[in-house]
Amino acid sequence: MTTALVSDRTAPLSLERHHFLLRRLHSLTGIVFGGYLVVHLIVNATIAQLGKNDVYQVQVQKIHDLPLLWALEWGLIYLPILYHTVYGIVITFTGQPNLERYPYPRNWGYTLQRISALIIVAFMIFHVFALKYGWFGTTLSFDPHNASGTIGRHMQASWFIRWFIYPIGITASCYHLAYGFWQAAITWGLTISDGSQKRWGFACVGLFILTFVCGMVALVAASGLDWQKLMTNPTGTTEVHIPV
Repeated sequence: MTTALVSDRTAPLSLERHHFLLRRLHSLTGIVFGGYLVVHLIVNATIAQLGKNDVYQVQVQKIHDLPLLWALEWGLIYLPILYHTVYGIVITFTGQPNLERYPYPRNWGYTLQRISALIIVAFMIFHVFALKYGWFGTTLSFDPHNASGTIGRHMQASWFIRWFIYPIGITASCYHLAYGFWQAAITWGLTISDGSQKRWGFACVGLFILTFVCGMVALVAASGLDWQKLMTNPTGTTEVHIPV
């Protein structure tokens, strides 16, 4: 059965001529962004392993000990994310939704993909500028030399941050990642038949479950940290008390 997908053709004439190349670059940067997100969520989930050894602190320290970290961050994280976000916004606001005329599952998936993109933009602004740059106060800032203590302090600063901002941000990010990977396979001609798209769809559902579980494990574990103790004894250990 043929399904009518929402058009993501962009309206501005300045982009029309190069739409194919820009769309492929958007997909490629999305794959890079998605790969980073998977690693980021898995590393964050190690917060739950705080016990005899602070595994999360060890992983964070390994990352921050990398040579030319700033170049790696800009080349493999910030610039791809920036391009993917900007062009994604262009697609969102210049596309031609046809959900009312063709309420197929794929159109619903595409529409949710665009909604999740807008949520992620707002979430990233808070997440990055609060933790990395301390724009919202030192209480919400992150110190890589005291990773567990400062992330616990960040999460426990407000119930709104802990149980509203992060659950929504994590869910939107994991959905956008999984559906984006499903779309990328079509974009690059890797899944042409309905059967291959269905099989890859199951794999993407599994990816969503994996990343979502990792994100929520990190969130719940960070919410139960004794961050005051960790701040006064950053090299010590403490148990994670999972809030009920």
